[in-house]
Amino acid sequence: MLSTVARGSRASTTKLRLMRSLTVGEAHTRGQSIQVTSYDVDLDLTRGSKHFGSRTVIDFRSLDRQDSFVDVQAHEVDTIRLNERSLDPADVVDGRLRLVGLEDDNILTVEALMSYSHDGEGLHRAVDAEDKQAYVYAMSFLPAAPRIFACFDQPDLKAPYRVSVAAPEDWVVLGNGRADRTSPGHWTLAETRPLSTYFATLVAGPYHSVTSEHDGITLGLHCRQSLAAHLDKDADELFEVTRQCFDEYHRLFGIRYPFGDYHQAFVPEFNAGAMENPGCVTFSDDLVFKAQATDSFRANRANIVAHEMAHQWFGDLVTMRWWDDLWLNESFAEYMGYRVTHDVTRFKDVWVEYAFETKAWGMAADQRSSTHPIAGNGAADAQQALTDFDGISYSKGTAALRQLNTYLGDEAFLAGVIDHLRRHAYGNATLADLLTSWEQSSGKDVRAWAAAWLRTSGVDTLSCEVRDGAAVIQRVNGSPVEVARPHALTVTAYDAEGQGEAREVVITDATTRVPFERIAAAGLLLPDSGDETWAKISLDAASLQRVPTLLPRIREPLARAAIWGALREGLFDATVSPELYLRAIEEALPLDSDLTAESVLGGAFKGAIAELGRYFTAPDDRRRLAAVASGLVDQAAPGSNRQLIAVRALIGLTNEPDLLHGWLSGATTPAGVVTDENFRWRLTKALCSMGELGPDEVAAETQRDPSSQGALHALQCRAAMPDAKTKADVWEAITTDAGLSNYELYALAQSFFPREQVELTAPYTGRYFTDVPLTAQIRTGWIVERNAILGYPRYAVDESTLRLADACLSREDLDTGVRRSIGDSTDDLRRVLASRRQFEDSRRHH
Repeated sequence: MLSTVARGSRASTTKLRLMRSLTVGEAHTRGQSIQVTSYDVDLDLTRGSKHFGSRTVIDFRSLDRQDSFVDVQAHEVDTIRLNERSLDPADVVDGRLRLVGLEDDNILTVEALMSYSHDGEGLHRAVDAEDKQAYVYAMSFLPAAPRIFACFDQPDLKAPYRVSVAAPEDWVVLGNGRADRTSPGHWTLAETRPLSTYFATLVAGPYHSVTSEHDGITLGLHCRQSLAAHLDKDADELFEVTRQCFDEYHRLFGIRYPFGDYHQAFVPEFNAGAMENPGCVTFSDDLVFKAQATDSFRANRANIVAHEMAHQWFGDLVTMRWWDDLWLNESFAEYMGYRVTHDVTRFKDVWVEYAFETKAWGMAADQRSSTHPIAGNGAADAQQALTDFDGISYSKGTAALRQLNTYLGDEAFLAGVIDHLRRHAYGNATLADLLTSWEQSSGKDVRAWAAAWLRTSGVDTLSCEVRDGAAVIQRVNGSPVEVARPHALTVTAYDAEGQGEAREVVITDATTRVPFERIAAAGLLLPDSGDETWAKISLDAASLQRVPTLLPRIREPLARAAIWGALREGLFDATVSPELYLRAIEEALPLDSDLTAESVLGGAFKGAIAELGRYFTAPDDRRRLAAVASGLVDQAAPGSNRQLIAVRALIGLTNEPDLLHGWLSGATTPAGVVTDENFRWRLTKALCSMGELGPDEVAAETQRDPSSQGALHALQCRAAMPDAKTKADVWEAITTDAGLSNYELYALAQSFFPREQVELTAPYTGRYFTDVPLTAQIRTGWIVERNAILGYPRYAVDESTLRLADACLSREDLDTGVRRSIGDSTDDLRRVLASRRQFEDSRRHH
């Protein structure tokens, strides 16, 4: 396997020629000048494993006959014709072709040889490790469309597409329009409705397909052949969720799904969870569960299905004019995804998952130095706009829309959305357009609400105290400017037995008095007990000490999630000690829900950006966490969801190799545990990180599991091994090998700095800050930023790492995405260091 990670060469480190990032000024000028009538795109996928043919005919109008440009990033441009004139292919510079001498009506034809990608953008080609078959999919999200076909790559230049494809005869071809095989190896896709360039997609290969129909809509599920059996066993569940979501969106919006067939293609090596291409949504095939899946995994998949379907109306039917408003597409789809999943599917705990996972992601983003308002960030170019496409865009935006729904009322909220969709169908719109629709539907001042919620950054903090027999909620403004965000929420007074009295309030002032019939001295006052707003909850010292005892007595799952969230944010703010958090885990977690156990214990060992485990540094912390997981294993029913959660947590937390060896051999595996490939790989990676297993054992596991997933697990194992030569080879691959696929790179980067190897990997901490920025010269886009995040030396928690990071960030030549990834990770490091400084002495004494 090491040949995969050590195949770097002089050729693989050649500096890329990158496209210029489109500025907002250039987009505005081109958008006012050009009107695209149609695209005809012919793709030839029969030219080998490295390249494909692309012929694009663009019919467009010049509204002012001013010079313009088209975007194309080809391996080699063969011919270009503008109207009756031939243009020189050498005129394509930095991914742009200047267009001069335009007429009112124009035809541009570009024939080129394009490169398949292996970074998840453009036309990505992956070869299945098990059956050696090739699979192709298009990811056209900015700025990747010009890597597939020549185009005016900006969201407000929509046009219909007619696509034809030449492919091997045994392949399946899917796209935005219905695909018809016109002859062996040749396919024609039906003309689409007007689409932005970033929605254009193609899925091609020997895919396995399952089809159905609902309400006149053809439904399709697709995956690579090696996952066919796993897709088949979940097809009924996926189709059921799809039907339920379609029915609910039709009921809510009153607008029929507008894009014909609805295919959901699960594709290999996909960077995002999914992409909302009209008519053909692409998903990461990690969502085809080869291993056992916990209930939360299934709920998350259903939520992603609902999220992507919401985009068919909000994002696809009506698209933002410029990337600054991309947050609105995602916030709306995220809000509707959670709402619809909760309302019409069997997965009723998704808002609890939001509180633990999605909200935590956004909260971390909103407290870093890179925080920004939800909307209107004034990005100068597309790359900067997409850098601000983060947890704030998804998570905080979702919370803001929940607050807006409460402010307007559901009927007015939906009426405004429907008016917006009807008014701008198949076109583009701005946030101002949507605010107008909401104001008209509600008669309320939505712009003032938007100024407070959408145009300012930061997190408010809510605390509660008792004065004269009433609860007084104090709101501390978390924005760098003075703003009074209105918070509609529930305040609950719990007694010592966990019985609660709730009050619904709207907080607009610095202090708000909330009367209760009785407030128990030994209880808990909890603002936002329904997790309805975007704020940190600060509990007083006496309440914090009662939390471990009270938590199991509170029946409402969202209230418990809000308390766990208050503990988490306090831990990150160095106002809650790691000892108190650990005590809550020990006393309360065994009595809480499966989802809570999975989220809290997972945060203690998973490689998350704001990983809880970095705060637990006392000598006995890891043993105590593992003891909780071990207790859950012992208590859980054999074969249950809870057992699966506990077993996985214990593998990640234990430092007892004998336990892991016993499970791997089967000698002491708990009854009910399914010893599938995923289970064995988890054990193998943990043992490799401890130095208990080596290359021979990894090779044996690869023979057991020759799948693509097995190959990635093997890379993780090799990267985790505490062997100096292996570490050197893996580091060279991470930093110099442009031939690695995106998933191969992620597997290596996320496993290189395990917590057990801080001393061994210490020399690479400094090298991270010199070598990783240089990877922007050999890679581009998503893969560069993701590598910088996954490969950050997060366990090197000391002041010297902070100094190295600050020196790196002071450089003026850093790639925008690399700067953001390193900066965010360093802000998280600062919080860990602050906690250690605050509590180190008391923890050492404990």
